[in-house]
Amino acid sequence: MDQWAIVLFTDVSRFSLNTNFRRTFIWREPGTRYLPSNVREIDHYGGRDLMVWAGIMLDGQTPLHVFERGIVTGVRYRDEILQPYVRLFRGAVGPEFILIDDNARPHRALLVDEFLESEDIHRMDEYLGSIYLS
Repeated sequence: MDQWAIVLFTDVSRFSLNTNFRRTFIWREPGTRYLPSNVREIDHYGGRDLMVWAGIMLDGQTPLHVFERGIVTGVRYRDEILQPYVRLFRGAVGPEFILIDDNARPHRALLVDEFLESEDIHRMDEYLGSIYLS
């Protein structure tokens, strides 16, 4: 339990505010494709996506962060997530703190790596790499 108490698990998820987000699959009986119950109106030009980030630890969780608009870049990840949330958790836990993120492209930006190094924040993959090398 003590080993997991120093780990912050984080994830970013996308939610569609439109019913048509091109990931809806409908299973239906053969020959029923055009029945009114199986037809959905599609809005090709409206709707939005919502990006949400959160983190959990053994003894707590971060606030839910909603990215207001646009895509999540390395700069936004650093400015909106790492500085206000992750840095505070690292300060509370101490130098043993470990961050687990989902390896998304913005999380691997050079400026993110530089920020994490400057704040002495370690990622889980750093520990896994050292385990595999030894």
